[in-house]
Amino acid sequence: MARFDRRQYLRMFEPKLLTVLREGYGLQALKADALAGLTVAVVALPLAMALAIASGTTPEKGLHTAIIAGFLISFLGGSRVQIGGPTAAFIPVVFVVIQTFGYGGLILCTLMAGLMLIAAGLLRLGTLMKYMPQPVITGFTAGIAVSIFSSQVKDALGLQMGDVPAEFFERWTAYGAHLASTQPAAVALTVLGLAVIVGLRKGRPKWPGFLIALCVCTFAAVGLGLPAETIGSRFGDLPSSLPAFEFPHIPFERTFDLLPSAFTIAFLAGVESLLSAVVADGMTGGRHRSNGELVAQGVANVGSALFGGLPATGAIARTATNIRSGGRTPVAGMLHAGFLLLFMLLLSPLMRYVPLAALAAVLLVVAWNMSEAENFRNTMSAPWGDRLVLLLTFLLTVLFDLTLAIQAGIVLAAFVFMFRMAEAVEVSSGVRLIDDDLGSGPPRESDLDQRAQLPPGVEAYQIGGPLFFGAANRLDNLLDQFFEPPKVLILRMRLVPVIDASGVHALKKLAERCRRRDIVLIVSGLQEQPNRVIAKMGLEDGALHLASNFERAVRMARASIAQHVEG
Repeated sequence: MARFDRRQYLRMFEPKLLTVLREGYGLQALKADALAGLTVAVVALPLAMALAIASGTTPEKGLHTAIIAGFLISFLGGSRVQIGGPTAAFIPVVFVVIQTFGYGGLILCTLMAGLMLIAAGLLRLGTLMKYMPQPVITGFTAGIAVSIFSSQVKDALGLQMGDVPAEFFERWTAYGAHLASTQPAAVALTVLGLAVIVGLRKGRPKWPGFLIALCVCTFAAVGLGLPAETIGSRFGDLPSSLPAFEFPHIPFERTFDLLPSAFTIAFLAGVESLLSAVVADGMTGGRHRSNGELVAQGVANVGSALFGGLPATGAIARTATNIRSGGRTPVAGMLHAGFLLLFMLLLSPLMRYVPLAALAAVLLVVAWNMSEAENFRNTMSAPWGDRLVLLLTFLLTVLFDLTLAIQAGIVLAAFVFMFRMAEAVEVSSGVRLIDDDLGSGPPRESDLDQRAQLPPGVEAYQIGGPLFFGAANRLDNLLDQFFEPPKVLILRMRLVPVIDASGVHALKKLAERCRRRDIVLIVSGLQEQPNRVIAKMGLEDGALHLASNFERAVRMARASIAQHVEG
């Protein structure tokens, strides 16, 4: 039994900020982080308010969350570039919790979720969250996107009605009953906001489209005197002061009732933050500390709750914006929180004039981006089990409850996996997922002969066993095993009898990383089922090169090396 190494255990939770400071942090880095932090703050300002309103609370709650949780996530987190705050994934569950248990119930829910995340990190469960089946993630993400779209119809059309019902069918029934009260001014502002955002994304993608759209719609509403509902007319003036520590009445007697919602918030925060960290690693070439990131997310959610905020997690879009703007250390995320605080203190008197229809336009675009329609279509070309998991998770998220959807999706994915394993033939339980061609035991003479065929600059790896959601993430680390990246990588898959949507997704990510590093990826020996699934899900020969067997792959590798030398 391996001896417990206390120092190594504690190292998993060391904030990346300490690593950066230990490496040395100078004025040039501070300038780059300040510019990136300002850029992200400009993007986060309208989003924080819009997400809070869509969640059923006031806009300043979103700003407080982005400031407090955003600072703590960067200050304590295990990623150099993660940007945290409220995200669209929480809208359905937060909306239902507030309607059912009040805002005090949400505070208790967020506190419990934060403690769950801290416990998950300390128990080193961060790596387990990477085993989430891709159809489940795609299903509930698309379902959340539909829920967000559904929640914005009232403000987008300016419907004169009371509170929007939480249930999907009741919500659309209420919309139909009040459709005659549609306000042309609200519709015009929604269309204007959408046109500005979409137009800037095509013509000026680096400009802060959300903030510009809010400014244009606000100027139009005020300048033309349009009769549209605004932040001020619904919520009053926003506070222009620091977020205050508050501990509202919390219904501790409802703790047991709130546990499922708290688990859902913790699950969403953990999965989304780690997905965001993985995306950031792919963009920067860095490596995050998953368990340390979970602990930071937990502390941030506890801190947000104690200041009356909302649940928070790592935001993929804002993190990508941070990276593209030059942010490379946690200081950028901390400064993003500081700039947001400055905006709130200085601009809160002006925010009362922002039309709710403009915020609805922002969230409609967020919903479309979150839907990942292309990924949904690709997964619908996967084997029947993946399609069933996708549709069940999606429909349960939209029609019933996100907690139920996640639980049912994971259980069904497990049953589908067991069914596939029962069908798999001649799968050796002793074969590691990814081995080099020499294998894990003593090299056989045939293996050495095949290894000797490889020209300089070519590496070959073999996958043994089914490439499914529980094992596909191992492909992410394949390229990191090389001290010097090869010019050609041969991936031998003759021992892979079955592949699912997560396996294809992992292959796509590996192909993309190879493309960015100018590595030619050749896949050899595909069996019938993997070959059929890869073709149906759109992973075409342009992304990777297919060879019928290893000998053919070696010839292709030689040709590629020769072409590279001539070029």
